[in-house]
Amino acid sequence: MKLLANENFPLDSVYLLRRWGYDVYSIGLDNPSISDEEVMEIAIKEQRIIMTFDRDYGELIFKAGYRPPEGVIYLRIEPIFPNIRQKLSGN
Repeated sequence: MKLLANENFPLDSVYLLRRWGYDVYSIGLDNPSISDEEVMEIAIKEQRIIMTFDRDYGELIFKAGYRPPEGVIYLRIEPIFPNIRQKLSGN
């Protein structure tokens, strides 16, 4: 399974998934500040599942016609601890 962690995906989680043996391409580490369209192109080209907290990917799929064959995991998790919310927002 090949994953693509969007820039808003926590780096701690990227490192953990890699430790568990997953092939994870991290936008935050490997290609920061690129557009959502560029992220989508990487996912399509490399056949990766996008993991994101960004709802804009739904618009790219349903309105702009992008079709990532592997799909998108859109996460909506309510953090248990306040410091986790801070990590997710990058502040």
